[in-house]
Amino acid sequence: MRKVYHRIIQMAGNVITVEADNVGYNELAEVRSANSVSLAQVIRLLDGKVYLQVFAGSRGISTGDQVRFLGHSMEVSSSGDLLGRIFNGRGVPRDNRPEVTDQLIEIGGPSVNPAKRVIPVNMIRTGIPMIDVFNTLVESQKIPIFSIAGEPYNQLLARIALQAEVDVIILGGMGLKYDDYLYFRNTLEDKGALSRTVMFIHTAADPIVECLLVPDMSLAVAEAYALEGKQVLVLLTDMTNFADALKEISITMEQIPSNRGYPGDLYSQLAARYEKAVDFDGAGSITVLAVTTMPGDDVTHPVPDNTGYITEGQFYLRGGRIEPFGSLSRLKQNVNAKTRSDHRTIMDTMIRLYADYKETVEKQSMGFQMSKWDNKLLKYGKLFEARMMDLSVNIPLEDALDLGWKTLAECFDREETGIKTDLLNEYWPK
Repeated sequence: MRKVYHRIIQMAGNVITVEADNVGYNELAEVRSANSVSLAQVIRLLDGKVYLQVFAGSRGISTGDQVRFLGHSMEVSSSGDLLGRIFNGRGVPRDNRPEVTDQLIEIGGPSVNPAKRVIPVNMIRTGIPMIDVFNTLVESQKIPIFSIAGEPYNQLLARIALQAEVDVIILGGMGLKYDDYLYFRNTLEDKGALSRTVMFIHTAADPIVECLLVPDMSLAVAEAYALEGKQVLVLLTDMTNFADALKEISITMEQIPSNRGYPGDLYSQLAARYEKAVDFDGAGSITVLAVTTMPGDDVTHPVPDNTGYITEGQFYLRGGRIEPFGSLSRLKQNVNAKTRSDHRTIMDTMIRLYADYKETVEKQSMGFQMSKWDNKLLKYGKLFEARMMDLSVNIPLEDALDLGWKTLAECFDREETGIKTDLLNEYWPK
């Protein structure tokens, strides 16, 4: 029987403090007032004092209310009944359907032992040429989408959720506008993808502590499904909102701030989530794709800066398109040789020529006379942007590679591409 404490010694915002013993970090507690019972989570232990973040806020709570610790941290079901369901950051249904309470597991566990991991070698197809051809998403990879407010990063995540060739999609939303939540829900439902999706959604109007729980909820369920042999893709948006929630709580706790007010353990907090990406030996896999918005388009901001040290590349989303320069999948070499013999050549050649096109555009803007070669590059650049960079393009990898050859043939002679003769003989359009 757990002890019940009857004295709250301090209240600061939505954080209450009691003196208690035998309590663990992240443990849950019930705060029972005259008219309600609120759930709270331990967020700090210091000198016999226990600090709890109240999920629903501290309004209506008085210093004489009862606090009873539950003896366990936040739990979530790992049942297959979660598929097609939508929950908030505490795992409470948002879809007006019954709660799922069987096969409960604790969230926020340790990352997987490296000895149990498999080297990533399998491609995840998305139907998006700028990913499949030029920055291949690899099974068990952890990679962010760097962007700024106003870019269609949530639309891009929804497309990936619809098209990615995986068994299960786990979508974790943090600080979402309600319109964005409805967009995800309606898009996945209308396109028939909700049946293989589990959604944990925290909106900007929800308690801030629930924002911190969304990645852990998502990754705990993903790990349970992966251990059953499923290929799971975890989509998270937006990790900057997650970091801002960490900052807000650390300020409430009067912790000494680090760079730009963020807590000193920001790197560890981010790494603890990203490192859950894994390909299990003899089971399934977890792949993590997470949006990170950059305030002021500043990649040196603490959140993207720390993220870059943890992840295996990044996608830059600018002007509604995935940028070919700056975007990088560090694991793409592991799969390029397994797709098609011309994959690496098409990738390298088209990016090289697109870089030449960008230089030609600068020359043209400065009034230089255009040569015959410059005109070929200008034609090529426009076709490349329309056929490869436009996010509305949805074609399989093989068709995208064929389209790459077609684009080269429409703009250049065979010998101008610098491609090896044996590949030209095999793939150059007749």
